[in-house]
Amino acid sequence: MSETRTGQPYGFSLSDTLLAEVGEVPQSALHYDADAICRAYDAIVPVAERLGVDPPQPRLAGFAYNHASTLGAEITFKPDSPEPGISPCIHIPEDIDRLTEPEDYLSAGIVPQRLESLRQLKQRRPDASEFIGHDYEGPITTAVLLMGQDFLMLPYDDPARAHRLLEFCVRSALNYTRTLRQHQNHPTGPQPVGMCDDFAGMFPPEKFGEFVAPYWDKMYTGQQATERFLHSELLRREHLPFLTDLKIDTFDPSVDEHITAEILREHCPVPYMLRLWPAWVQQQSAEELVQKYRHLADFAPTSITFALDRLVDEPKIVALLEVARELA
Repeated sequence: MSETRTGQPYGFSLSDTLLAEVGEVPQSALHYDADAICRAYDAIVPVAERLGVDPPQPRLAGFAYNHASTLGAEITFKPDSPEPGISPCIHIPEDIDRLTEPEDYLSAGIVPQRLESLRQLKQRRPDASEFIGHDYEGPITTAVLLMGQDFLMLPYDDPARAHRLLEFCVRSALNYTRTLRQHQNHPTGPQPVGMCDDFAGMFPPEKFGEFVAPYWDKMYTGQQATERFLHSELLRREHLPFLTDLKIDTFDPSVDEHITAEILREHCPVPYMLRLWPAWVQQQSAEELVQKYRHLADFAPTSITFALDRLVDEPKIVALLEVARELA
């Protein structure tokens, strides 16, 4: 049966890396320096205008470690590093038995610093987003953040403690998210829910069904998800059937080198999105990227996303936006 397409949706963004470049500020400063953030977002306006897109709303840089920091993981920002570092707080399996949630999530870990940076930003730019970072990482990734790579062996060596840690990761993530949303007067009832859990694909299907899928379901159910969106970039073809049981509405494989568009079309049981990888944008010509975009559109993804990371690649993005608008 033929399918009638009304157009290929797409998503485009101006990355934090680009913001730092045009604002001439260290990328790390976009996490906490209100002046640097304002400078970067003012400098990005001409770029957005040249591309014919809306300038992005000022906000703190993308960050996913707030929740893990409230549980004891240490966060460090270095001026010469674009991404923050994180140090595990679980050093031996027995430490899992002593894990407790903070009495006040808003006073724990890096959250007070993020809230203060947001306050300073909104003083300068009242239109700034209240975003202080993604609410959480998925349970497997959170467990790795708290314990390091050792967690990946725990389901084999000490399955009971692995379950205990994953239960803690889910429970604390739900409580942190609810606390922050209430503080910012955001809805806490039924709503669409997105989750990122890139380390989940490290477990083969025979472990995935026991140590991943049930905890993903708890995360979605605990937030009364009306739609379930999943970002996970290490899954294999053999994991894809789990997406049906988990009632995933849209799957984002991100830059998963193990799952091609061809594999998704043949084996993914739910709608999926595709993206032009940053490496492709940097390494390929505008003509090659346009051809790649048209090729991806043949697979009818829910969306094709791409971003501008460097000013030098602006001509390529101009070409991509032209074809994206044409096919949309």
